[in-house]
Amino acid sequence: MLLMSLTYLRRPLWYRTYIIITVSYATWVVVLYSTSYTATITGIMDEFAITSRPVATLGLTTYLLGLAAGSVIVAPLSELYGRRPVYLFCLAIFVLLIIPCGLADSLVELIVIRFLGALFGSAMISNAPGTVVDISKHEYLALCMSLWSIAPLNGPVTGPLIGGFVNDYLGWRWGNWLALILAGVGLVMVFFVRETYQPALAKAKAARLRKETGDERWWCRYEERISTWELLKINLSRPFVLAVTEPILWFFNIWISVIYGILYLCFVAYPIVFTQHRGWSVSLSGLAFLGIGAGTLLAIGMEPIWRKIINSSPKRDPLDPDSKRAAPEATALVMCIGAVLTPIGQLVFSWTCLPATIHAAIPIAFGVLFGMGNTLSFIYGSNYLAGAYGIYAASALAGNAVMRSVFGAALPLAGPAMYEAMTPQWAGTLLGLLEVLLIPIPFAFYRYGDRIRAKSRVIKVMREERARGERRLRRKERREARAEKRRMDEERRGEEVMAEGEV
Repeated sequence: MLLMSLTYLRRPLWYRTYIIITVSYATWVVVLYSTSYTATITGIMDEFAITSRPVATLGLTTYLLGLAAGSVIVAPLSELYGRRPVYLFCLAIFVLLIIPCGLADSLVELIVIRFLGALFGSAMISNAPGTVVDISKHEYLALCMSLWSIAPLNGPVTGPLIGGFVNDYLGWRWGNWLALILAGVGLVMVFFVRETYQPALAKAKAARLRKETGDERWWCRYEERISTWELLKINLSRPFVLAVTEPILWFFNIWISVIYGILYLCFVAYPIVFTQHRGWSVSLSGLAFLGIGAGTLLAIGMEPIWRKIINSSPKRDPLDPDSKRAAPEATALVMCIGAVLTPIGQLVFSWTCLPATIHAAIPIAFGVLFGMGNTLSFIYGSNYLAGAYGIYAASALAGNAVMRSVFGAALPLAGPAMYEAMTPQWAGTLLGLLEVLLIPIPFAFYRYGDRIRAKSRVIKVMREERARGERRLRRKERREARAEKRRMDEERRGEEVMAEGEV
């Protein structure tokens, strides 16, 4: 007997809101812990007698590499075992691994443990967008993704800001203790989040019904008749398979990864500009990131405007003709705005950051455009991928997370040498021009995205599975209607027999 997938939309609104707040907060802690390290580098270098800043920056590099490696593992596991078990296990290990970081006796120890911590912390970054997709209606998905992203997208900005003051007034080790407290709160919050992944919910209900009734015919369409090991291999390889075979991901991964790498390079470049060249303190230089943070909040606060732009698009999905919703390519309109704003902010910041005679408010103000462009690119790029790949969204986003984390790890490592050799103005200009070269990608998706999606094998399979599920549901409804008709006929015949007997 077929058991159709369950929907999480029957949960009350307040509980779904709590889920979004929880996964947003926990993701923020993981991201904050990555960049707060950059503000404590000076204290770490002093304590461990490190003279090379690129060597000290390895703590950031290995953390991002840990996020990349972890995304490959934990995202597919969530599609095999469900979101909640992965969240609880990985976040608990992440919390425990912060402790040896705060007690580290050498830079090597700190680098290795941060890598392991990020390996488990990546569960939030790679799976949280999938959770938002699980509990959101399609017409409100962009809004829910925007609300979720408020905290994570401000994590890179708040990290140096908080870490700078902690480093100056409490010492670099307290950056770890503060992260431990914040992560512990996140773990408690996640404990009260129930499973949201529909295939996991359907499989769990089918298993419960088989146990309660003793009828092995209960099953759901997500249950595979293969071994757990084979399922594990399929799920672990899926992010790589999607990244290599899906044309959508070829372009998105390159575009988002470059933007993400340049964003993380800012956490090396800003201290160079404001601390070394303008003479600000470490804590004060963290305030320079407020421009990027303000841009992030502005982009999220304007979500009703972006939604209106998307809904007013004349594009309708030719792959889903029965739907009156705007085509996924309509989302690319907002991505185009982000792709243009990002290099504008980057280039003008580079041209005005030095000499010090130029008021610091000018480059910081253009950080607003940079932050706004990054936010629009990330949110609506992720929204496009999550909507396109449905139940495989976590794997699609995991492949994207791997590539962008590698870029985010590599560019900051080369940042100090590049900015010293080329000067901040020319190095920033080079990065801005690289972002200009990538502007055509979202424009191409707006024009040709439906054709690209039509060639996706995964999307074709998902559409066929949905069609089969709808046919099964219609057959079930017809059987129930026939059974109801027979029942009513029998009741009517019984009433007629009773009436004849009375006569």
